[in-house]
Amino acid sequence: MNLDSFLLMRHEIILTIVTLIILIAELADWNKNRVITLTLVLFFITTITGFLPVQEGSLFGDMYRTGPLISLMKNILNIGVMILFLQTAGWLKKPEYFGKVSEFYMLILSTLIGMNFMISSGHFIMFYIGLELATIPIASLAAYDRHKNISAEAGIKLILSSALSSGILLYGLSMIYGTVGSLYFMDVAAAGLNTPLQVMAFIFFFAGMAFKISLVPFHLWTADVYEGAPVNVASYLSVISKGAAAFIFTIILYTVFFSIAEIWKELVYVIAVVTMTVGNLFAIRQKNLKRFLAFSSIAQAGFILLGIIDGTELGMSTIIYFVLIYIFSNLGAFGVISAISVMTDKEYMDDYNGLYKTNPKLSLVMMLSLFSLAGIPPVAGFFGKFFLFTAAANQGYYWLVFIAVLNATISLYYYLLVVKAMFINKNDNPISYFRSDFTTRAALLLCVAGIFFIGFLSPVYEFIRSLSIGM
Repeated sequence: MNLDSFLLMRHEIILTIVTLIILIAELADWNKNRVITLTLVLFFITTITGFLPVQEGSLFGDMYRTGPLISLMKNILNIGVMILFLQTAGWLKKPEYFGKVSEFYMLILSTLIGMNFMISSGHFIMFYIGLELATIPIASLAAYDRHKNISAEAGIKLILSSALSSGILLYGLSMIYGTVGSLYFMDVAAAGLNTPLQVMAFIFFFAGMAFKISLVPFHLWTADVYEGAPVNVASYLSVISKGAAAFIFTIILYTVFFSIAEIWKELVYVIAVVTMTVGNLFAIRQKNLKRFLAFSSIAQAGFILLGIIDGTELGMSTIIYFVLIYIFSNLGAFGVISAISVMTDKEYMDDYNGLYKTNPKLSLVMMLSLFSLAGIPPVAGFFGKFFLFTAAANQGYYWLVFIAVLNATISLYYYLLVVKAMFINKNDNPISYFRSDFTTRAALLLCVAGIFFIGFLSPVYEFIRSLSIGM
């Protein structure tokens, strides 16, 4: 293996080096504030490095593949993690977490390495290894609040749900191997997959992945885990983990299971309708903001399926574009919740009554983030949903688009409940004014910039579309 081949794995290599540096800093008993600063600097360099040009190539007998489109997916995840690290800096300085700073960063980076391998996989074994590497450390993160029973419960629920979904997925892969004799994506795609057993194998695979993306009816773990996990871990699950799963799920459907597209498109149609509807209706009932955004993220997963059902490069480009917008929008909302939780430990909607009077800037950031999630023009979320609707309509799924528009209207209602609480509801004792730390303010500023400008910068979407052509 020469240097050029080695550098095809630069995302994973750099992340591994950063993880080892943090481990060495921990062994050397560095001051935790220095570890936080070191991690932010190193990951900023990692994010910038990811945008250097990359060539098409493969390693390990085509088990690992990369190219400009795959590199873009990884860069989008890096942007999200960079914002998340900025948001968590203040939270990690709380006394109950300050001694576990290095562990938090190493677990996050481990999951990100797994997601990168998963996205680059050209073989189901590589895919599964990346999936497990991305999943197991998240269970530890969900149980990060060791002093809270609800956090330990979240970790247990996540690891058991993940084990069940992995077992279902592996059973499907075993049937694929039994009928095809290979687990390479190209070999499975060439086999055609048209026998009843192979269709059954796909259904098991679909069910396993549906757990990871929180598609109904495989979503039951989501709200409980989000509620029990720390706010920043819940945001990681909602944004980065879901984005990575959506990327690889789309790639596999488009490249491996294209021969049975008519079957999985019907399945995606039904699941999209149910997921959007259930996610939105249950979000209306929530008072805890983490559970609220959990059901919101379930509904957003249903919208992502509108891009998947297109089955062409248009669908791929709209999914990548939507996930990019979703990262800024959802991290903006979670960032406000995190900032308030760090200062007050308040995470319920009623606690936000009258917030605009005491903390107008945080209220405005939350409002913009929720408007983007709802798809209200002219913020970026409108353009993301518009392109998803266009992708579904491009294949003639007009009724699906109509149902999606109705669900978008429902989502507007419950997002406005939070806005009403902050700007209209009276509160004799609102959350007192406070000033967030510099890194939190920087993260929220990045989210607002993304929400405002990505939708108007048409070259962003066109660049993504150009990489998706010939996928």
